[in-house]
Amino acid sequence: MSKAFSFSVAATDGPARTGTIATPRGEIRTPAFMPVGTAATVKAMLPESVRATGADILLGNTYHLMLRPGAERIARLGGLHRFMNWERPILTDSGGFQVMSLAGLRKLTEEGVTFSSHIDGSRHVLTPERSMEIQRLLGSDIVMAFDECPALPAGEEEVARSMRMSMRWAQRSRDAFGDRPGHALFGIMQGGVTRELREESAGALKAIGFEGYAIGGLAVGEGQEAMFGVLDYAPGFLPADRPRYLMGVGKPDDIVGAVQRGVDMMDCVLPSRSGRTGQAWTRRGQVNIKNARHADDPRPLDEDCTCPACRGYSRAYLHHVFRAGEMISGMLLTWHNLHYFQELMAGLRDAIAAGRLERFVAEFHALRDEGDIAPM
Repeated sequence: MSKAFSFSVAATDGPARTGTIATPRGEIRTPAFMPVGTAATVKAMLPESVRATGADILLGNTYHLMLRPGAERIARLGGLHRFMNWERPILTDSGGFQVMSLAGLRKLTEEGVTFSSHIDGSRHVLTPERSMEIQRLLGSDIVMAFDECPALPAGEEEVARSMRMSMRWAQRSRDAFGDRPGHALFGIMQGGVTRELREESAGALKAIGFEGYAIGGLAVGEGQEAMFGVLDYAPGFLPADRPRYLMGVGKPDDIVGAVQRGVDMMDCVLPSRSGRTGQAWTRRGQVNIKNARHADDPRPLDEDCTCPACRGYSRAYLHHVFRAGEMISGMLLTWHNLHYFQELMAGLRDAIAAGRLERFVAEFHALRDEGDIAPM
């Protein structure tokens, strides 16, 4: 097994590309969707079940893990991989997004952020250096630079101020990360929806140098049209020989549009969160299993799906266990959703490799436009 971190592109179709990220803990096929294991678990799933859906990598959350059970404790117990029984690659976010979401519970300075825990009110300080230390203690394979992510809409002056501070924090993150063979540090582009600020941010990150680059500050309230507008140019500002990661995205049509525009990696809580609230994602769109029309429906969620929920259970059963508040409801729906998202990524990879992405995307949208077909 290689001890180095590397990225190779195997094929392209327009801006879209498919390839492989090599890490000491295994390969990541791109484009890749990363299930979110916020507190060292993908909710309602066993690690081996997540792997069975086709996931090559998981995302962990620095903010939540530093508060509970604590990065130092996880390190003493052998690191995050052993702690959560996931031996494949793990990417951890920097904690910046969660801290910035605390609003009145935080104080921001050039040094970093002082905030109160949402769990017990205890005070904490998170800086680029501390974020790098926490992610090192966790043993993350891919570490994210510490940044600030302002919510949109925001004034251009505020977005520019925030972006430039994030670039200074990116340099501090790079310095604190040090030399860690086999591990990677990703810088995060900011700049809102302003092309000039995005280009300035990308230039600053390239001057520092990272093993991969993220596109941050999207999917934070700007809407899909504005997000795609940024993605029409932003990936092109980043080095072609490094992975490009769009943070916090998203819905299936967001994913498809991002891949078309040159994105290699994505993450979102949507598959598991939707599963727990009775929502299933299928090739024909979203199914709300709470609806009464499913109570007598013997069909699976998706007749072409091979996940355990679709192979063994009817819509009527899934409707019943959700209404009854049974845990198996969230388990089965989450497994289905994660399976569907990974199946979508596999389809995108195959389509890019075969040079038929445009046809794949057209078929994707045509099926969704048909919608979920009611029982006969």
